[in-house]
Amino acid sequence: MTGRARSPFAKAALLATGLMLFAVGCASNAPQDTFKPAGPQAKQIDNLAVPVFIIAGIVFVLVMAAALFVAIKFRKRSDDEGDEFPKQIHGNFKAEITWTIIPLVILIGVAVPTVFTVFDLAKKPPAEALTVEVYGQQWWWEYRYNFDVDGDGQIDQIITANDLVVPTNRPIALRIKSRDVIHSWWAPALNGKKDAVPGRVHPLTIEAPEAKEYIGQCTEFCGLSHAEMRIKVVGMSPDDFQAWAENQIKPFKAPIGEAAQAGWSTLASQCTSCHRITGMTDPSDPTSKKLFKYPPVVNQVAGEVPNLTKFMTRTTFAGAKFDLRLPTKECKALGENWAATDKGIKDCLNREQLEAWLRNAPAEKAMHPGEAPSPQSRGMNNFNLTEDQIDDLVAFLITLQ
Repeated sequence: MTGRARSPFAKAALLATGLMLFAVGCASNAPQDTFKPAGPQAKQIDNLAVPVFIIAGIVFVLVMAAALFVAIKFRKRSDDEGDEFPKQIHGNFKAEITWTIIPLVILIGVAVPTVFTVFDLAKKPPAEALTVEVYGQQWWWEYRYNFDVDGDGQIDQIITANDLVVPTNRPIALRIKSRDVIHSWWAPALNGKKDAVPGRVHPLTIEAPEAKEYIGQCTEFCGLSHAEMRIKVVGMSPDDFQAWAENQIKPFKAPIGEAAQAGWSTLASQCTSCHRITGMTDPSDPTSKKLFKYPPVVNQVAGEVPNLTKFMTRTTFAGAKFDLRLPTKECKALGENWAATDKGIKDCLNREQLEAWLRNAPAEKAMHPGEAPSPQSRGMNNFNLTEDQIDDLVAFLITLQ
């Protein structure tokens, strides 16, 4: 009785779920739509996947139609006598050849372009490719660039997080690694996914054809906040990328203003057991020339947390879960210099969310902060900062641009 009562409800729920999934699959503005390739590598995958899906669809329809035809034509009828079997046919040579040759031809037709595409995508990137080291950790991505930015013959290092900034129409050779568990880097508009495995380096080549943002996601379950380990690739024109890189290697400047200086001291006392700012000087040194001595990072499983150098040139924070720069057209149009003016800060800084993060990060993103210096710590602790300290920290972070 109960089972019969539930049956219509279960069917309705199943139908509703199917319709919802169908509707989601047809969304026109989905930022991770695999059927809207942009980069040449993603287009290669699409050029292979679409014909294969079409062939598979045709085969499915034909097989289902044949099964339905057989089920109807050879069904048991009311005038059939007893349990007499219909006439049995054995050893039909033509039929056996037909159902062997046709699948073989289909498989060859699918396998040959698949093999060529797989080997082509696995080729080494060209010499002009820009190499970026990609590190996955619970639950954010770090990007390291090592190249001569200013043409002085010396290799410069840029360390950033959350936003992967790349020049357009230039191959980018990613070297994907992990510092803790298995992750997977995937920006569907640019290429297929590639796992990040501890102790291994997995190469992946991408190329951004336009100066725009490409959204991705970690696609290997990696723990509590896996769903919030997001990816953003920011394509820039070559000139804009060069300007961005030159800005990234500029030395740290001591902040001006009482609030920013107070925030500098708060960061030095509360945050630098994990976070780094390249070239940051000691706030206790009145000459602002003495480099700050960072203690080793001992309370994080990955051994690293986001480097905050040039923090305000980014568009996201907290593993790209939150927008640092509000995602309006006007704010996006300001590019990486969105925070360079008072109007940009006023109109585009997601101050409310940034302050909430500083106030109590574990409440904003599921983590395992642990008890520092616990080796099980993952994510940012709640430091019980006062509202004045939070205001001062924001004032200091605004100067990192």
